[in-house]
Amino acid sequence: MTDHQEGGQPHIDVHRRIAAALADLVPADAGVPPHPYLRRHLAEHAARGQVLDDAHVPPALLPWESSRAVRRLLATDDGNPEDSRWLRTWAGLEPFARTVDPVSLMTSLQLAHSIAGYSDAQSSRPAAFVDPPVTLEWSDKPTLPRPWGITRYTVKAMAAVQDFLGRIALTAAGDDRGNLHVLRPDGSNAYAPLSVHDGIIEHLLALPGGIVVSGGTDGSVHVIDARHGRHLAEAVPRRPGTWVSSLTLYRPPNHPPVMLAAFSDGHLAALNIGTFHATEVALPEHLSYPPVLTGLPTPEGWDTLLYTQHDEVLSFDGTRSTHQLRTAARIRALVALPASASFAVGDEAGNLLLGTPGTIGAAAAVRTADIGQQATPPSRKAAVTALMVTQVDRQTALVASDAHGTVQFWELPDFRPIGNPLPAHTEPITALSSLPLGTTELLLTAGADCTLRSLQLTAEALSAAPPVRERITASSLSPTIPHLLATARAGCVAIRDIATQQSASTILDSVDVTALAWPGINGTQHLAVALEDNRILVIDPTHPDSDPLHELSGHDLPARTLVSLSAPQADLLASAGPDGRICLWNLRTGDLLADFPDHDLSVQCLATTRTHDSLLLASGGKDGNLRVWDTHTLEQRGHTIRCDQFTVNDLAFVPGPDGMLTLASAGQDGSLKLWNAVSGSQVGHFDADDGELSAVTALTLTAQRQVLVAAGRSSIHVWEMTQGARKLLQIVTGRPIRALRTVADRRRDQSSLLLATGDDGTSVFRLHLDRI
Repeated sequence: MTDHQEGGQPHIDVHRRIAAALADLVPADAGVPPHPYLRRHLAEHAARGQVLDDAHVPPALLPWESSRAVRRLLATDDGNPEDSRWLRTWAGLEPFARTVDPVSLMTSLQLAHSIAGYSDAQSSRPAAFVDPPVTLEWSDKPTLPRPWGITRYTVKAMAAVQDFLGRIALTAAGDDRGNLHVLRPDGSNAYAPLSVHDGIIEHLLALPGGIVVSGGTDGSVHVIDARHGRHLAEAVPRRPGTWVSSLTLYRPPNHPPVMLAAFSDGHLAALNIGTFHATEVALPEHLSYPPVLTGLPTPEGWDTLLYTQHDEVLSFDGTRSTHQLRTAARIRALVALPASASFAVGDEAGNLLLGTPGTIGAAAAVRTADIGQQATPPSRKAAVTALMVTQVDRQTALVASDAHGTVQFWELPDFRPIGNPLPAHTEPITALSSLPLGTTELLLTAGADCTLRSLQLTAEALSAAPPVRERITASSLSPTIPHLLATARAGCVAIRDIATQQSASTILDSVDVTALAWPGINGTQHLAVALEDNRILVIDPTHPDSDPLHELSGHDLPARTLVSLSAPQADLLASAGPDGRICLWNLRTGDLLADFPDHDLSVQCLATTRTHDSLLLASGGKDGNLRVWDTHTLEQRGHTIRCDQFTVNDLAFVPGPDGMLTLASAGQDGSLKLWNAVSGSQVGHFDADDGELSAVTALTLTAQRQVLVAAGRSSIHVWEMTQGARKLLQIVTGRPIRALRTVADRRRDQSSLLLATGDDGTSVFRLHLDRI
């Protein structure tokens, strides 16, 4: 913000003095609620005084901060990140923490600060964090750009809204429910979302004067006044059985500029950009595939129309079409590059090509780049999902996104990479846009993880980006001392000793790993590794290069879940996966003891427990059913339980009152349900209000209190199993957790270890059972 905007330097000094005085009034103990004025206005005073940092907005205030404005204030602040580590950590949690209690927020804030790797995490801890209920044991420090906006649905298209002078003031975002969101530069909603389409909004095109044109999967094109939130016209009525595949501006030879809408059946519609009525323009005909369009400026002042047909780019000069280039797969994105008469194209195979047409009618001269060319490892190659021209340090640059959630930048016109590939989302990136931020640009990315994220575009920031890594496909924490963490990324399994923080060993295979478990065999810890080629290897982790103890073959598809079961007579391993089968193996002999094919669809999860008379195995899957198996009789025990949660994502056995054995099921519908494992009746229900629940585990606190830990879209939830389903703690992660497992730490009676794994990283937390 400028001095002119705030009334000059004296005005800034006043706010600076106010912020300093108010900061002294924040209680040193973060457990004491600050005065309401401090909660509501301190961050704003610091921002207006240009001192939005940890000294003026103390960490002890943040769990109580009620304006919910820190994220928005930081979005327009270009201060020193080193002076605002706590604030920037809080900005990553704030959008997900609107109804979270202060104790949970204090815990979440400290954990996120520690995971970020700040060396002063302990020394600068607020007083109330001296004895937190959860502490960080280890993390591989997953880092993503901070959230700029949160939506309940996936944003599929974005556009920068311009006024009549070409200045950008707002961002339009279209989601997969047909709603148009208009967002201010700080990420807040300008007004309530507009319901525009009956299907997904796939494309947005911004025109001068705040006008936005939208195209959807319902086959219609609409015109919206984005500044005032008004629907102006349905420019193209619904074309049944089609969807809009592209929108662009086009300047035909000897004709005023028009807007073009392309449809999946190959139809092209030209519209007057003043009236949005159909107009006659020469266009390519008889297209066979859904085209992607862009206008490529020519020296004569008109455009060559570029369009795609599956894996081919063609140009149309107003009279005829000419082949320009062909890619290795279907083209997903096409963009014209300014001041160079060139264009960039990205395909589903992850290829990025730069084309420069020669004379009219000649094929393009082509340079290629791999969007994952600097990624580590190079096998990350994924479909290009969007392309956009932007500015990095005031220099024109091309940005490309992919289905791994990564963005990469190139200098133009030289086509040289800028910095490192940037991990921006945990799911595929669906749209790109940008906003001016002082002298730099703010890149906005939308992902299938229902977040909008922002990144300040400077070469320094891109060079400091964390390395892009393969997505975690499996993880497991050994129950015995030393506690070993095994984490799989593609065909590599890294094993680490949690206590010493040292890498124990690494196992490499040419086949991707799909599941891990730590079975004991004759009292010795081994590692079971399920592979994409349907095999399961049982390995001695102390000699990872030696031949496997067993190679288990029995599944028709790769096993996606493994669980070990130990009995006096045998050491067992259960495996299950998308073939709907559950295999039970004797690891002392390598024999297949049982094959349960009763699930109709993929088996998603397994759980085990010991009773006074048997060792039980439970399974759940995409058919929505739970089954309990007796490993002694090798038969199903009790009735099949129909959960009505759509897919059952995870299971946990929980000892209930009076010896009743209870099963907890985490469902795709976002519910956590409790079942009597014998009778099959439902005995409890929990709602996290945090999207789909992906994982659940159980542990016992002091005084035999039973606790369930479940993971949702943005938090880890801890409940005590009472009749009132009492929420004990909510750890805000800001990203989905795919797997949870608890391991009792025999070295410390009052704590357990919690393994939390997401697509982008793994953390091991210590749960202090006497503090929860």
